[in-house]
Amino acid sequence: MSGPQDGLTIGELARRTGVAAPTLRSWEDRYGFPRPQRQSGGHRRYPDGDVVRIEQILRLRAAGTSLQAAITQVARAGAVAADLSVFAGLRRRHPGLMAQELSKATLLALTHAVEDECSAQAGQATLFGGFQQERFYRRSEPRWRELARTARLVVVFADFGQPSGPGNGPGNGPGNGPGPVTVRLPEDSPLRREWFLVCAAPDCPAFVSAWEPPGRKVSSDAARRFEVLWSADPAAVRDAALICAQLARTLSPGLESRLADLPSGPVTPASADLHRATSLFNRMARYLDEARPRRP
Repeated sequence: MSGPQDGLTIGELARRTGVAAPTLRSWEDRYGFPRPQRQSGGHRRYPDGDVVRIEQILRLRAAGTSLQAAITQVARAGAVAADLSVFAGLRRRHPGLMAQELSKATLLALTHAVEDECSAQAGQATLFGGFQQERFYRRSEPRWRELARTARLVVVFADFGQPSGPGNGPGNGPGNGPGPVTVRLPEDSPLRREWFLVCAAPDCPAFVSAWEPPGRKVSSDAARRFEVLWSADPAAVRDAALICAQLARTLSPGLESRLADLPSGPVTPASADLHRATSLFNRMARYLDEARPRRP
């Protein structure tokens, strides 16, 4: 039997909920729920919380709610409760992603590379960016306004004084002209310690997600270091986009309709070649980062 750290097999989930395994697979294929974590050998594992969520779906179905509506309602409620952090949400959903510690300079280079590739290759992408503080975003604002010219939607998170969603300043909503929509982070938001870029596009999916551990004393902004995840795996990018979209809906409810058509269903699994290329890039990034002179 699997241990708690491994999660539930689909057979165990079926026994505990009374929903047959083929039905659970059908739900995943059609509605993107329940969404398992994939072990290194490709086996599905489900968190214990999925038992409660499936029981909630069954109660809604018994009350007359359609299956699709019941799954959407329960999945959204779970996302609001569980994913207050992009970095933590991705580690929970994709434990196989390798985190590595990188300097701010290396992280910035990696982020710019993903931005450039997304701008050059992705058609009508949805972009999410996390900047921690407004002053960091303002340094990059011209670059992000350029990205917004060809994107379907661009949403940025920081400790803004006022959001600039539709009808509230220079966003890229109807009647606002091109430009990113800003989402204000409250003082207690975990995102104030995070840096992320998500490019949700079927032809060029990629994300970078970084977390800055607290309590480190550094002499300058350039000396900061982050724990970093990145991936071009379509499934991981989809999950990163869904986490960002749910956070945007929660923090800025006016964005609900703008994010409604973000893909949430199954995607083509990453190939073995992509996994090998990712592993090689991670090794290269580590060597390049170690070659940079350390600042005190």
